[in-house]
Amino acid sequence: MATASIGPGFLTQTAVFTSQLKASFAFAIVVSIIINLVVQLNVWRILAVSEMRAQDVANKVFPGLGYLIAFLVALGGLVFNIGNVAGAAMGLNVVTGLPIAWGAIISACIGIALFLSKEMGRAMDQFTKVLGFIMIALVLYTAFVTKPPVGVAVREAFMPSQIDWMVIITLVGGTVGGYITFSGAHRLLDAGICGIESVKDVTRGATNGIIITGIMRILLFLAILGVVWAGHTLDPSNPPASAFRLGAGEIGYRMFGVILWAAGITSVVGASFTSISFLQTLFKAIQRNNRWWIIGFIVTSTIVLVTVGQPVTLLIFAGSVNGLILPLALLSVLLAAHKKEVVGEYKHPIWLTVAGYFMVAITLWMGIISLGRIFTMFK
Repeated sequence: MATASIGPGFLTQTAVFTSQLKASFAFAIVVSIIINLVVQLNVWRILAVSEMRAQDVANKVFPGLGYLIAFLVALGGLVFNIGNVAGAAMGLNVVTGLPIAWGAIISACIGIALFLSKEMGRAMDQFTKVLGFIMIALVLYTAFVTKPPVGVAVREAFMPSQIDWMVIITLVGGTVGGYITFSGAHRLLDAGICGIESVKDVTRGATNGIIITGIMRILLFLAILGVVWAGHTLDPSNPPASAFRLGAGEIGYRMFGVILWAAGITSVVGASFTSISFLQTLFKAIQRNNRWWIIGFIVTSTIVLVTVGQPVTLLIFAGSVNGLILPLALLSVLLAAHKKEVVGEYKHPIWLTVAGYFMVAITLWMGIISLGRIFTMFK
């Protein structure tokens, strides 16, 4: 979950918002981490106790809703996976100079090799874990080099001079929006970590995932803050790349290439696994050939990128539809939390339930606003 959420969009968002809000962005990061934790704890605990995936829980609450959510996740996952493959390809281009098409093909082959492994789950876990640590280490180095005003950032985290709630909502959508919310929970179900007896382990896993994502966001923010605080202006065509180049020279730019590739390829793995996991319990053919459907998902994303490029209109539309997945799925999970036929004797904490419904309202509002903007654009 942590590495899947740290994708190319994560890097760009952090660079753009740091450039806009400077040290005040620290407050947005802290609030988004708290919100993310509430969402993940609700989803992970309830799915683990029910021993069912999100689409199956949704069908229990309202027959047919699970199919709708699965379709939205698969559509959004496929479109965004094209962007993930592109990010990985761009990362290889920065590091080695390889053309984008070849970078995409090589990255896709690496992802496919993971899912061809006999122990697919273990290979996927280890691969994303290693790359996650590499990303954190490289960003930590850059943060030391750029010398950000840490004291100012800490003060702004709790006493911000400016607050932008749309930035916070955007961060939440990028970290736990769409398929990302369920990637870790579905992986735990596959690994057999479920049932009431596993609630503590699941809670710890969800918390650790959010903490890792938060650490990466904070370090990246500090690295870029050091650059903009020194008076540099980021290149709007590629804000994160220019931040690393301005802050740490050509070496920093190459390191950014490694970070971008790692962010892209781990998101390819996460998006492909989770998107298909939403379909496999609904369609027996997919369940029987789960591995090959995941591989086909990666291949399709790569072919579209290499032949068509990133379909901008579809990407925008999928992004807006993506905003409706979280409130719908979270609402169904919260309603299921009090159904004995779903969770048995498990008692879901009241504070998590209340906080969860509050998040449903916020994310639903965000999704409706986003869709409204898209319809306006297409008129």
